[in-house]
Amino acid sequence: MHTLPHTGRRVRRSLRGALAAFAVVAGLGFGPAPAAQAAANPYERGPAPTNASIEAVRGHYAVSQSTVSSLAASGFGGGTIHYPTTTADGTFGAVAIAPGYTGTQSTIAWLGPRLASQGFVVFTIDTITTLDQPDSRGRQLLAALDHLTRVSPLRTRVDSTRLGVMGHSMGGGGSLEAAKSRPSLRAAVPLTPWNLDKTWPELRTPTLIVGADGDTIAPVSSHAEPFYENLPSTLDRAYLELNGASHFAPNSSNTTIAKYSVSWLKRFIDDDTRYEQFLCPLPRPSLTIEEYRGNCPHTS
Repeated sequence: MHTLPHTGRRVRRSLRGALAAFAVVAGLGFGPAPAAQAAANPYERGPAPTNASIEAVRGHYAVSQSTVSSLAASGFGGGTIHYPTTTADGTFGAVAIAPGYTGTQSTIAWLGPRLASQGFVVFTIDTITTLDQPDSRGRQLLAALDHLTRVSPLRTRVDSTRLGVMGHSMGGGGSLEAAKSRPSLRAAVPLTPWNLDKTWPELRTPTLIVGADGDTIAPVSSHAEPFYENLPSTLDRAYLELNGASHFAPNSSNTTIAKYSVSWLKRFIDDDTRYEQFLCPLPRPSLTIEEYRGNCPHTS
């Protein structure tokens, strides 16, 4: 006697479930969509980027810093960790940056807060001696990343699977060495790099090489350009040549270096395709860009 009404309730529930499923498939259901979107890009940090936001001296995040003394460092010369102050957004990708020959971390210090404010943990390091060669600087970059992810009090703020390297001059050559030694690195950005090794067929890390048209210490014709040309053609790679710039362009605040470094690190360390628009189509020559080469669209 009560079977029919009970069956009717089951039918109505089934109909409601079918309609809800149809709404989701048709894009009418609002509940699951944000979760699905977040799951597709879990490493996005910060608001949607604009040209103004990636050129800004400071990004979305307030930044703090922590000093690592040479006595506390193992395998490198100490340094400064710059990091977003908030913990509300979870962990961040990280990048270690090495100075050039005879240089200290002070020569690359501007990159620390600039990149960290865009949503990275950034470790600007000193090398064991200022005369260390690229292979040594590469090992020191990796030692600094290991310190950051394993023993640093800030290690809980870092996603150890999303790491990159940068460096100036011999530090730039060192960033290529680090990427060669550790293929799991997600991005490398050598800045006016110097290295006696000109071929890098072993690299599996997406690499943006920044050269300068007026570089007389590591001329692009014998350093940055052959480095780029001898990366695997299947690799996500780019070559940015600064216009009217010297070997020492990375040693002071530079909007073009920052803009494309941020875009490259976001795109490959964070898998954040919102930054693809600044890298593809390839940037055209301008007052600050002599030349830009690369592969588009990116495959990683």
